[in-house]
Amino acid sequence: MLNKSFYSFLFLMLFTHRSKHFSIFIISIILVFILSSVMFISTSLSKDIQYTLDSQPDFVVQKMKAGEVIDIDLSLIDKIEQVYGVKNVTSRVYGKYFFKPLKQSFTIVGVDFFEEQNSKNLKKLSKKLDMSKFLEKEYMIIGSGVKKLFDKFKYEKSYFFTTPLGESIEVEIYDVLDDTTSLLSNDMIILPKELAKIVLGVDEYKTSDIALNVPNELERANAKVEIILKDDNLRVISKDDMKSYYLNLFNYKTGLFLVLYIVTILTFLLILYQRYSMINSSDKKEIAILKAVGWSIKDILKLKVFENFLVAFFSFSIGIILSFIYIFVAKAPFLMQIFLGFSNLDFSYELTPYIPFGSIVTLFIFYVVPFLCVILIPVWKIATVDVIKSIK
Repeated sequence: MLNKSFYSFLFLMLFTHRSKHFSIFIISIILVFILSSVMFISTSLSKDIQYTLDSQPDFVVQKMKAGEVIDIDLSLIDKIEQVYGVKNVTSRVYGKYFFKPLKQSFTIVGVDFFEEQNSKNLKKLSKKLDMSKFLEKEYMIIGSGVKKLFDKFKYEKSYFFTTPLGESIEVEIYDVLDDTTSLLSNDMIILPKELAKIVLGVDEYKTSDIALNVPNELERANAKVEIILKDDNLRVISKDDMKSYYLNLFNYKTGLFLVLYIVTILTFLLILYQRYSMINSSDKKEIAILKAVGWSIKDILKLKVFENFLVAFFSFSIGIILSFIYIFVAKAPFLMQIFLGFSNLDFSYELTPYIPFGSIVTLFIFYVVPFLCVILIPVWKIATVDVIKSIK
């Protein structure tokens, strides 16, 4: 019975029942918006984290003491280079620098600009990087969060660092990293390695950690064990460990939202079922009239399916569109802090749009099917009885 008259009557019913559908429509949009927002931000952050970590070294070696990371002797580099399969062993300098005016911290990263791997990574981060000009005097490259803080306190061209020895060093700003890299670099200040050592108070013959690559995947497990045996209290962190950590963290937070969503949607469906179970006399008259003019139970159910499917479909679509705008246009305020943690600096990060169509289809099925079931069951019960007698 899918003819022009059917569709005309369908839209007439939607208009007639607009007040009844409005509250359900709004609640549905909110529920879909919340879950799809969590889904969008989780999948996009996971993809961005994996892309970021793919450019990192295979292993990072750290020195531990009393459960804390301490500086490591540079002499260990020679020992690590002797391990079979190990390539591109480099020292890294990093640490926190306390910004007294706001009692906040920057992350200082010291880089050897003559190392090939570091040079490539920096050129990806900074489009203006001219190595010869950068090394003419003491320059730094800063993240967008650091730039905002410097501008606030009128450090527009340079900043005076105070070393642990009480000396003051002026360093000029060479470039600012854009928001597309702020997941990694929001609070970061990149300095030449020797200058970073002075600012952080790292001994000349020590470094923060040691990074290395093992090109052959089959040799990585053995190389990790051999490196650990080279010195006492060494911790070797693999790139795969870091990926697993971040993915598990995002999956854990997504799971918490999913549990809350399931509880909320079940409560919503229960309320919906109870509401439609108490069909009033006008609804019964409506069904009685349809049966009187020759509509079968199948036709009545088909009408209700189409009517409520349109409500569910449009509420679902609007919820998805709003969540896309919230995550990828408005940059997910509040929700971003929940997933990434509350940074000590203002955080502005442009998520890479990633639409998991398979997850959206799954969400649509698990939302629309229960939605239609809890409405059609009471309607079917009313349609199968003698409605004319029941309304007399």
